[in-house]
Amino acid sequence: KFAAAIFCLCLVSCVSAFSIQAAQRRPVRDSTSTVRTYPAKGLRDTGTRGENTRVSAAPDGALSDIVIPSVDEEDDPRVWVPQTDCLSFRPLCLCLSQGYYVNLLKFKGGGVLGCHRHPSPVHALTLKGSWGYKEHDWHAKEGTYVFEPPGETHTLIVDEDCDEMVAMFHVTGALIYVDPESGNVTGYDDVFT
Repeated sequence: KFAAAIFCLCLVSCVSAFSIQAAQRRPVRDSTSTVRTYPAKGLRDTGTRGENTRVSAAPDGALSDIVIPSVDEEDDPRVWVPQTDCLSFRPLCLCLSQGYYVNLLKFKGGGVLGCHRHPSPVHALTLKGSWGYKEHDWHAKEGTYVFEPPGETHTLIVDEDCDEMVAMFHVTGALIYVDPESGNVTGYDDVFT
């Protein structure tokens, strides 16, 4: 009896789930009386653009497109957030739901971004000027892509003879400032701070 009851319950659940999925894919008529079909399973309809139906595989709550026509505009200084006399950043994307941010880091003249580590990966692309890490022998120049593995500890340095350095960073998780001698945490920045 118990096995038969479980089988019936599973059968009812499967039939109900199939019926709901089938109903969700039935064609519907919008306000212009054209037939519009729902996207395949796993995709969602994001509305129409002209005659085309846009379909997205992004989950509900995901960020919409962000389009910034020119990230290197100097016309509006308000988009740059100063951190020191020579260092400022421009946020491009702050994603709270996934815990990452993308920003431009700009140094006017030389400077140092204190010793820090990342618990998650970081990606960087140098747009202007050059920079490096005190702890490494490579030097990034315009067009250089850098991948930083999780756990990497380093000190960003821009040479004094560099008029301006701009690099785009995609940081997942935190940037944890550490004392270079002891390794003790002295502060942090993340998408929430």
